[in-house]
Amino acid sequence: MIRNLAMGAVAALLLAACSGPEPAGPDYDLLIVNGLVYDGSGSPPVEADVAISGDRIAAIGSDLGTASDVIDAAGLAVAPGFINMLSWGTESLIHDGRSQSDIRQGVTLEVMGEGWSMGPLSEAMKAGFIERMGDIRFDVSWTTLGEYLEHLEARGIAPNVASFVGATTVRIHELGFEDRAPSPEELERMKALVRDAMEEGALGLGSSLIYAPAFYAGTEELIELAKVASEHGGRYISHLRSEGNQLLEAVDELITIAREAEIGAEIYHLKAAGAANYGKLDAVIERVEAARAEGLDITADMYTYTAGATGLDASMPPWVQEGGYEAWAERLGDPAVRERLRTEMTTPTDDWENLYLAAGSADKLLLVGFRSEDLKPLTGKTLAEVAAMRETSEVDTMMDLVIEDGSRVGTVYFLMSEDNVRKKIALPWMAFCSDSETLAPEGPFLKSNPHPRAYGTFARLLGKYVRDENVIPLEEAIRRLTSFPARNLGIRERGRLEAGYFADIAIFDPATVTDHATFAEPHRYSTGVSHVLVNGVPVLEDGEHTGATPGRFVRGPGWTRR
Repeated sequence: MIRNLAMGAVAALLLAACSGPEPAGPDYDLLIVNGLVYDGSGSPPVEADVAISGDRIAAIGSDLGTASDVIDAAGLAVAPGFINMLSWGTESLIHDGRSQSDIRQGVTLEVMGEGWSMGPLSEAMKAGFIERMGDIRFDVSWTTLGEYLEHLEARGIAPNVASFVGATTVRIHELGFEDRAPSPEELERMKALVRDAMEEGALGLGSSLIYAPAFYAGTEELIELAKVASEHGGRYISHLRSEGNQLLEAVDELITIAREAEIGAEIYHLKAAGAANYGKLDAVIERVEAARAEGLDITADMYTYTAGATGLDASMPPWVQEGGYEAWAERLGDPAVRERLRTEMTTPTDDWENLYLAAGSADKLLLVGFRSEDLKPLTGKTLAEVAAMRETSEVDTMMDLVIEDGSRVGTVYFLMSEDNVRKKIALPWMAFCSDSETLAPEGPFLKSNPHPRAYGTFARLLGKYVRDENVIPLEEAIRRLTSFPARNLGIRERGRLEAGYFADIAIFDPATVTDHATFAEPHRYSTGVSHVLVNGVPVLEDGEHTGATPGRFVRGPGWTRR
């Protein structure tokens, strides 16, 4: 037996000597060749190849070697994957993890948490969440924000995901929908919830202060919560208390929170809403740049449209919404309350944000999202059209729709100036967002009309404003889609094309990248992005989704392993 084994070993050695050494395998898993590489720093591009091994960029240069797969990027821009600073993919990614509308624009990271986050949830919050679901329905199997993001990753998603913890969410967790300040004990519990979320990987604290119950939070409450986020390296990010009549005061509040909590702060989707307020943008810019000169880390983000989208709640005073939807709807059925609202909703005020008046007329309110099958035929009609159909006043029509639909009713408001859009894009401290779900023109997504920003924000920036109008150079646009927000968020090893960084990459044609979604036909993909990689895995090839779901939970700077 031993002799036979020895003879077998000799035979194997003789065979190896005759056949020579084993051929070497490829140097890398993937090579992107012949592209124009924009590294995300804002520097001009260079002609180079990019080598990828596993989930990382292995090298950038020329004559890098061989690879199992090769992408020929001749004539194309090769850039870091884009960061969507405000995504509402919270529910749509549960239904469809492919994130088609964003992946096809080069987005590789969805950042969530505008005031409301998907955790922490109490049992009562879970029950309310399930009750209020619309066309997309699912089990709420998580409790904390970290568990939700882990749940997404486990289900399979194409993009990476990250989130702020919502100041509104922790407020509801402890106070419900009451219009009052928290007690010292309640505030300590709220701070503990923020601390837990930060240690789970939240990016910071997010607020959305025009909406009830967020509106009920005072500045001091927000400062105390922001201090906890600051202790963990996080950021404060806010839908300001006003984007219209009290815009300047709202910017001052954000700067005060940043200063007092010693935290970097960002303005969600900066805008001057309503024609009477368009001229305030210059003063906003002056305030932000003065704060930056003082040493405060103040930034902003935006979407590339002159209309926003929210609900009819943004046209009604916060007092009527106290207690949550059921209490709100019950009040709207009270004749005395309705009479009061007919006056308040049509009277200019600085006390609360009234987007109905900011838009200027009912034909500038487009109704785009209903829960009720009976009301879905109204999708895409203006408030003026529906009021005329029903032969009711515009204000009564809004109140009736909220009651009948069992929701706040998704609404597009035409509020902003095109000149201001260009002025904001030119600001070096401006990032970009969709402020929308991640969608596909199929299934339950077709039951509502999204704002076209869901399908077009990033392509519109690169096509209309960079290529066609030359508002900023392409390398600067790419910086502000990639390394700039990554720095602001404290995300490591993403946002740049650099050896050792994660291979989140967008390859597109600067000459053809174009948005196609409109308010009349919003479910239309952008074109011009040919390839997208997330963590080294191709999720878009030759403009078509591969079905791959390599996305991960990207944790913030306060994350601690548990």
